Amino acid sequence: MTVTVERGGRVTGKQDRAVHPRRSRDSYALFLLPGALAFLAVVIVPFLMNTGVSLTDWQGVGSPEWAGLANYRELLDDVGFWESFRHSLFMVVAMAVLPTAVGLVLAAALFDYVGKHFGSRTAAVLRACFYLPQVLPVAVAGIVWSWILAPDDGSLNELLRAVGLGSWRQDWLGDPGLALYSVMGVMVWVQLGFPLVVFMAGLQRVDPQLYEAAELDGAGWWRRFAHITLAQIRPEIYVVLTWCTIAALKVFGAVYVLTKGGPGGATNVPSYFSFTTFFEKTQVGYGAAISTVLTVIILVLSLAGLRLQTRAQDAEEGLRT
Repeated sequence: MTVTVERGGRVTGKQDRAVHPRRSRDSYALFLLPGALAFLAVVIVPFLMNTGVSLTDWQGVGSPEWAGLANYRELLDDVGFWESFRHSLFMVVAMAVLPTAVGLVLAAALFDYVGKHFGSRTAAVLRACFYLPQVLPVAVAGIVWSWILAPDDGSLNELLRAVGLGSWRQDWLGDPGLALYSVMGVMVWVQLGFPLVVFMAGLQRVDPQLYEAAELDGAGWWRRFAHITLAQIRPEIYVVLTWCTIAALKVFGAVYVLTKGGPGGATNVPSYFSFTTFFEKTQVGYGAAISTVLTVIILVLSLAGLRLQTRAQDAEEGLRT
């Protein structure tokens, strides 16, 4: 209600157009509806169907027989599944922990040192070089690395022989003691560019005066990194760790191209274990149980990561106020 006082003391009123919160929410819902329908069709419905199949004993043809929780009880005692899950923890180190730590240091170095001393264009070129493996298809990267790590005429073994370290030549992907670590090295190379780009984008919002003041006070690069960079881009760190952990738990393409889970299951991971159970052993119900458990684990970790990020943001806002 807008109140006006005219000359002579007479009061007149004019009703403003009211903004209805419900009408505003309805308009937002229209924009969210296509994405919600796509999410329902692509994620929710297939997950529910997969969960239903996991409760049956089915070979992919004929009529499935109801098995209840028998597949999940068998899964608890399956040594192969727990071994594949242990391998996925190594993948978390290779695809989340190491790329996040190394990417954070490289992003700070490119932003705070290379950009200042060699120009922003040089930093941008180096950033693009680090991000290039993310652009390559997984199949292409896997084939190239299988050539590099080949036991007989692979580039790595030839390089070792050329520099006089021929005794270090190994069957990098065929030795059960080395295959998992070789795949981990490849995944560090593949994954490093994503944290680097995210952290460099996060550093764009940091006030440059913080670095200038710290430098005037005599703080070296490492102290500026520890006390300014880490504190300012904490939300990006949570996002990268959550995203990369999810990618590590559901990694499939690199294992399929490089080792196919071998040798002797040394590089088997839950997603590939589920794939072989589905299509090679034709135990569709059991394979569905494996993928359902993996999906639930990923969902729980995602919610935990989001919760930690929200709590950190709330604490930061509380300190500001």
